[in-house]
Amino acid sequence: MQIDWKRKLSSRKFWTMLAGFITPLVISKGGSAELATEVACIIMSGAAAIAYMIGEGLSDCGNNKEGDGDGS
Repeated sequence: MQIDWKRKLSSRKFWTMLAGFITPLVISKGGSAELATEVACIIMSGAAAIAYMIGEGLSDCGNNKEGDGDGS
């Protein structure tokens, strides 16, 4: 079974799950609630950037296939 990483990395559900998994781990390993909040914020910020890059890349590929030629 092959994982569709483009779809997975642009999924809000995936990033929410990841933040929800890692945040309690930070607390259980002795981290503060503030640190856990910072980690969750970093994960979600990274998710937004990754989803944007993938979305723009797919959009650019679609534009090239339509015969646009310049890809912008």
